[in-house]
Amino acid sequence: MKTPPVSTGEDPSFRAQILDAARAQLRRFGEAKTNVVDIARALGTSHTTIYRHFRSKADIFDAVVAEAMRDEEEMARRFVDVDGPAAERLEAMVLALHARKRERFAGDPEVYQLYRRIVEVRPDIIAAYARAMTALIAEIIADGVKRREFRVDDVATAAGVVRDAVTVFVHPAHVEAAVKAGLPAEAMAKNVIRSLVAAFRTGMQYGQAGSEG
Repeated sequence: MKTPPVSTGEDPSFRAQILDAARAQLRRFGEAKTNVVDIARALGTSHTTIYRHFRSKADIFDAVVAEAMRDEEEMARRFVDVDGPAAERLEAMVLALHARKRERFAGDPEVYQLYRRIVEVRPDIIAAYARAMTALIAEIIADGVKRREFRVDDVATAAGVVRDAVTVFVHPAHVEAAVKAGLPAEAMAKNVIRSLVAAFRTGMQYGQAGSEG
């Protein structure tokens, strides 16, 4: 007997069910061997129902990664919202993001590899993620300025500097390389953040690069 559909295609929650089924198929068969028909079969529905929510297999894969990125943003937001020294929260945020990426690389490699595809073919998703994370970093730095922990004249620029400096610890390709090489990435990340924090405490003034005339 055919398994009845978990839900109907019109149910908004069905989109989440599709992504859950897609992750399960990816973990079992990998990206290349996962297709819309198999995802639909796992849900006990037809592939046409899947297409009501996603235009293609690639669209499903993009959504899987975008959801993982939203999860990271929500986790990072917690370090913004809690009370405590800005320096400690900034360091904790970066280390948590690094740890999450390492956990996914080690424990969910088939899904983790989808990050590579996103980096190559969906720069808009990467850009949106970078903007969201930079905004969270800026909130922590601004709070540090308000608390008189930091002396920074341009919070937005300082946040961009932090983002650029720690990208090596959260970018999927770099995290994968660090794990394979056995690098002490967490200790390295701490050194980078603490160096930036020391500069923020001393006083950072940003001006236009280059000279006039």
